[in-house]
Amino acid sequence: MRLPRPGQAGFTPSGYHHLGANTGGEWAGVSGRMSVVDGAIRTRSYDFVAARFMAKRNLGRGTIAWLEAGWAETGWAGAGKQQVYTFNTNTKTWQFYEQYTLRPGDKIWIDLHAGKNGVWSAWLWWGERWNLLTTQLLPIGPTSTVEQYVEVHVDGKRPGLIDVPPVTVDNVRLRPTDGEPRFWREDVPTRTGTDPTQRRLKGGFCLDWLTRYDTWTAGGCGDRP
Repeated sequence: MRLPRPGQAGFTPSGYHHLGANTGGEWAGVSGRMSVVDGAIRTRSYDFVAARFMAKRNLGRGTIAWLEAGWAETGWAGAGKQQVYTFNTNTKTWQFYEQYTLRPGDKIWIDLHAGKNGVWSAWLWWGERWNLLTTQLLPIGPTSTVEQYVEVHVDGKRPGLIDVPPVTVDNVRLRPTDGEPRFWREDVPTRTGTDPTQRRLKGGFCLDWLTRYDTWTAGGCGDRP
């Protein structure tokens, strides 16, 4: 079998593909809703697709502390199923929550926020209530940079095509240190890593800001121009 070369149709460049944005300033939390899709993730590989929120701080000298939460489909866990997950730099491991059964077409609400003591927690809305996923004391402080991303990773040892139907993220709100959460809109200093008016990105993925920056889709471009 001849594998396609980079740049050919049917090939997704190996490594990480980040589709989304991060805040230019610091916030005490982020929340929103994510749709669940079935990606073409290959079993027994290091492929994954994840839709997630993250709170992080760059500590310098190449060290970053963070907590992330959302859903993921990976090549090494879950037998091709989508799973609620968290990852943090205290444990440096993916934590999967099998008690929450996901299916393509579902939508989940995720909340990340810090307490006044600087302890960050991740929550999932399930069964008509908020369920605690994890609590972590990280060297981040009570505020941090916040990210919202659909992230795709392609196993560098197994070149091929990773197809991800568009994931929808909406109702994204940022939590200030005081006051009520507010929508992540254009007046919030935001970094996207690319021109936010550009839809088609490298790697064969599209990112569409429907309402900058609280409603958007990311994934395969399909027939979109």
